[in-house]
Amino acid sequence: MTDPLDKVPADVPPDGGGGESPRTAPAAAPDTIKAIPVRHYGRWVGTAVVLVLVALLVKAFAGANIQWSVVGEQITNGTFALGAWETLKITVYSMLIGVVLGTVLAVMRLSPNPVLSSVAWAYIWFFRGTPVLVQILLWFNLSIVFATLDLGFIYKNEMNQVMTPFVAALLALGLNEAAYMAEICRAGIQSVDQGQTEAAHALGMKSTKTMRRIVLPQAMRVIIPPTGNEFINMLKTSSLAFAIGYGELFLRGREFGSRTLAIMEGYIVVSLWYLALTTVFTIGQYYLERYFARGANRALPPTPLQRLKRQLTSFRVPSKVGGTTV
Repeated sequence: MTDPLDKVPADVPPDGGGGESPRTAPAAAPDTIKAIPVRHYGRWVGTAVVLVLVALLVKAFAGANIQWSVVGEQITNGTFALGAWETLKITVYSMLIGVVLGTVLAVMRLSPNPVLSSVAWAYIWFFRGTPVLVQILLWFNLSIVFATLDLGFIYKNEMNQVMTPFVAALLALGLNEAAYMAEICRAGIQSVDQGQTEAAHALGMKSTKTMRRIVLPQAMRVIIPPTGNEFINMLKTSSLAFAIGYGELFLRGREFGSRTLAIMEGYIVVSLWYLALTTVFTIGQYYLERYFARGANRALPPTPLQRLKRQLTSFRVPSKVGGTTV
């Protein structure tokens, strides 16, 4: 007796005849895919415009009355190298003052004590609201207000002897930078979840220890990128110290142009030095940001060397889909 639930074998045609089995039937050839690339006419027009502008700029500089041999000779001149060293020195010292004092001001700004928060707000308001050049001139001419610096038995001297161009530039740049760093640190501190502070207090940690051990390490990921930008900006803002005769890079280029009448050549050498310094510190900022991003990103962004190595060692193998190479 045949079970009505028995299945018909797959290789037997439904009509029971001797037709061709579906397994042996030739598969239908897929339709050929015709890939039509999207044409981006705007990109080609933009590329052509940029290339034309670059060519015109190169032609203008090539035909200008610029002695490029002087630029090549002076790029390694000791005068400009010494100016670059002075620029780097004033930048590092000013940033140290700005970072330390800015962190203190940020903590004061967030303090529940109204006196501390008001003093920090007034400091930030004043130094952010006045130009850096004006602050440099104010410090350099401080002897008009205070003829002597009298600290009792600790130190006493005439203000003209104390307020040298280096000291005036250092105070002006460092104190001005502290106002901006205070806002950067405040933003970083506020980016840390309040629950972190509450948990630390629940464990018996004091406010100062909580700030030092819990909040600030987590806030560094937010603080580092704008701090790097501030350092690079400080590197260029230090050129304002030329107004009081501090021998930084810009003043060296200005004096060279006045002495030799090669004004444009001197400024080009100065620009190349600034570009070299900012490039070095930009790369350093990238690696510093990458270091502090370890706790936030699952995969760290590739370094420039890793990206270059990937581009040089990876080759795309063409494949065929439906007879068409893609």
